[in-house]
Amino acid sequence: MTSADHLERVALIDPAAIRRNVETIAGYVRPAKVMVAVKADGYGHGAVTAARAAVQGGADWIGVAHLAEAFALRDAGIEAPLLAWLHTPASDFAEAVRRGVDIGISGWELEPVAEVAERMQTPVHVHFKIDTGLGRNGCTAAEWPGLMARAAQLQERGLISVVGIFTHFAVADEPDRRETDEQLEVFRWALQAAEEAGVRPALRHAANTPAALSRPDAHFDMVRVGVGVYGQSPFADRTPAELGLQPAMELRTRVAGVKTVPAGQGISYGLTHRVDRPTALGLIPMGYGDGVPRIAVDAPVRIGGRVYRSVGRVAMDQFVVDLEDPETAVQPGDEVVLFGGDSGLSAADWGAAAQTINYEIITRIGARVPRVVLDPDADVDTDVAAAPGGTAEAGA
Repeated sequence: MTSADHLERVALIDPAAIRRNVETIAGYVRPAKVMVAVKADGYGHGAVTAARAAVQGGADWIGVAHLAEAFALRDAGIEAPLLAWLHTPASDFAEAVRRGVDIGISGWELEPVAEVAERMQTPVHVHFKIDTGLGRNGCTAAEWPGLMARAAQLQERGLISVVGIFTHFAVADEPDRRETDEQLEVFRWALQAAEEAGVRPALRHAANTPAALSRPDAHFDMVRVGVGVYGQSPFADRTPAELGLQPAMELRTRVAGVKTVPAGQGISYGLTHRVDRPTALGLIPMGYGDGVPRIAVDAPVRIGGRVYRSVGRVAMDQFVVDLEDPETAVQPGDEVVLFGGDSGLSAADWGAAAQTINYEIITRIGARVPRVVLDPDADVDTDVAAAPGGTAEAGA
């Protein structure tokens, strides 16, 4: 029994799995350091929970997209080195300096950061990003030599301290594609150009989870891993178990209703599905308002040891599964597992049903679904989960 057993819907988060996954990935990449990405609220698992577990598992750095995410981690007492890399002109670089957050720089950010450094009379710790082919943020190859020349000037003046140079891969999850080799070639050129300009970072980092697991030549001084830390495989043809990873989220709810319907009964908005025989339908009280993809078709759930499939469109608060037998034993209140735990169902299964990827499935679970942290090392076994969007700890 856990304190989650009375909840109508819940995402159970296992920090021990996160710790073990970090340890496993670190084993792949040593002696390279490990940065764990906890952006997007720890890929839906809770950023603070994920960051604490990652550090306990041996993470050297924590990474986020936005400075606001980094500040929230500092507020929660996370003291590990932090990098944030996606900014706008409204980003508070001065507060980043005060909070000890390293700043990723793609180009335009350098001058505002230098102004902050001059005003505060302290060097700002920065990581320069080179766009080697992904086409998102990052300095272009054409502008890189000029950026490095300016970086060298500011470094000489004591306004910046260049901690890292990094990039991000586009297709590392498809190991046979040549573009990763091409990106690595550009990255090595960028590192050489930086050195020639007098910029010599302590940390060179490029590898995401798939590259960390499949490209030792991309490990450099540090890898930045995200989805693998949460026990999800980045590869379409390899399971987490095959990679030595354990999913850290179980999504479950309870049957809200059961009824018998005749052949020809239409299901949900648009009547996109009609049953072809008398059957029983189970009502599942989660929908796209909870992060269940509206587009999902024939998606699996486990009820009472059996797997059933969704029928009809997912609505805002609910969806329907065909229980396949008008005399079904399924009853309101029975536990429903969408993925994770011992269900044999995965976020990747739901990704396939929704024409998307496991990353999106775990990240999109909404604030209406409480996160309950299961940890055998917890000091207390709380009986009350956090309010929607929060987390509570529970003894397993």
